[in-house]
Amino acid sequence: MTSSRTALRAATAAVCAAALATTTLTAAPAAGAVTTGQSRAAAPAVRFTDITGDGGVTLKANVALPADADGSRRYPLVVLPTSWAMPQVEYLAQAQKLAASGYVVIGYNVRGFWQSGGEIETAGPRDIADASKVIDWALAHTPADPAKVGMGGVSYGAGISLLTAAHDKRVRAVTALSGWGDLIDSIYSGRTQHLQAAAMLGASGALTGRPGPELRTVLADFLGSNLAKEKDMIAWGKKRSPATYLDRINANGAAIMLGNAWGDSLFPPNQYADFFEKLKGPKRLEFRPGDHATAEGLGLFGLPNDTWSHARSWFDHYLKDADNGVDRAAPVQLKSRSTGSYEGYRSWREVSSGQRRIALDGTRTLRTGIDSGADGGLIFLSSMLDQFLRLPPTASIPLLPRSLAAVWQSAPYRTTQHIRGTATLHTTLTGTAESGTAVAYLYDVDALGIGRLVTHAPYTFHGKAPGVSFGVDLDLVSTAYDVPAGHRLAVVVDTADPLYIAHNPRGAKLTLSSPDSDPSSLSVPVRD
Repeated sequence: MTSSRTALRAATAAVCAAALATTTLTAAPAAGAVTTGQSRAAAPAVRFTDITGDGGVTLKANVALPADADGSRRYPLVVLPTSWAMPQVEYLAQAQKLAASGYVVIGYNVRGFWQSGGEIETAGPRDIADASKVIDWALAHTPADPAKVGMGGVSYGAGISLLTAAHDKRVRAVTALSGWGDLIDSIYSGRTQHLQAAAMLGASGALTGRPGPELRTVLADFLGSNLAKEKDMIAWGKKRSPATYLDRINANGAAIMLGNAWGDSLFPPNQYADFFEKLKGPKRLEFRPGDHATAEGLGLFGLPNDTWSHARSWFDHYLKDADNGVDRAAPVQLKSRSTGSYEGYRSWREVSSGQRRIALDGTRTLRTGIDSGADGGLIFLSSMLDQFLRLPPTASIPLLPRSLAAVWQSAPYRTTQHIRGTATLHTTLTGTAESGTAVAYLYDVDALGIGRLVTHAPYTFHGKAPGVSFGVDLDLVSTAYDVPAGHRLAVVVDTADPLYIAHNPRGAKLTLSSPDSDPSSLSVPVRD
């Protein structure tokens, strides 16, 4: 077991290093090469080094310096912590691009992964202390400017960067790509465990790193549905959520750029939008089609990429005082899943201009715990198919068994409906058991009854008196999707989805109703 894991880790590192190095070498101009009559600048220097982190832990790092760095001047610094389970060379292509444009860049493997020492802290206090130690090292050993420090990264690196901006006043700019503002609202939204996401994180962490005892305990309690430890798990997650430290982030004043995908399986866009709205300093929010890290993934290989291009512009303005207009552009930039075009808004609240209400009338009683055929798909695969081929998960709405799925449909729309923002479901539930899980879906349905998934969200309850009704308000995952003229919208609610851990006891039933005093509906945000 140990030897095979070591071999796999070595092979993965070799593949990543070879791919990134090959891309960098083929994409980077050679020193002295001539194009259109002008000499290109020499390639930036890159070296590998060890940096001592918090408590003496060794962090494996690489340093990229501008080619003209000769000790006579200082340059802005960008620190890039690696993503979860990714090797040290993750950012090598982007680091060289940044260095070529005048930055000192340090990418480092976070503690607990690959060759760095220590155990996985999951963006805990030691990870934040490590980031500050890396900044200390850069200021002492490179021509980095202490007044112009930036941080950024993908996923885990994004979260650590935001948390460091709350605790280290030297951080002046952050580009947090595919990250999180609220860890609990990401993988435990609707009080429902995101099974595939948590299992993937646990498995990849064990394969490429050394999970600490705290992480192992939290994962075991989370995946084992240990409700006795729920408060402890939530406290653990809040400690690792940038949203918990919003006052510090706002007081420190770093310029924050957030980027994410509509279909992010690990960190859904809702929690990033909520975090963005509460930021007080310079800020930018970008949402694109795709899944976790797929919007910026190709940029890691040095290929043209909007996300990384915008990140460099963000650093250029806030660390190099470049007048590139990024501060004057609309701070919310959305790329539609349907058109692939960008749309700019002054705030997240202004993304929608109206609502389409779908009445969830009548009473529906469902047998629980059986998959109806309406699903959110598979992590990574489903949203990538939507990103590249515009093929989201589908279901035949007329064929969904009504004993397992409650279905409501709108009339066909005469004009295109531009869904923008967060759809909200309100209904009344009555369970035959004290616990239960429901999953709500919104589909774009064509004339043949084939529904393309627009958005969805899970909901779980515990401690409810059997037979006693209670109200539910549920935000579905935010999105930007266009429903063609002639299509209709369908709301589907069932009780099982492979993405989530369901809490429906055997033989339990769940009833959805719409009392006259509190009618049920789904509000769909649109841009008219």
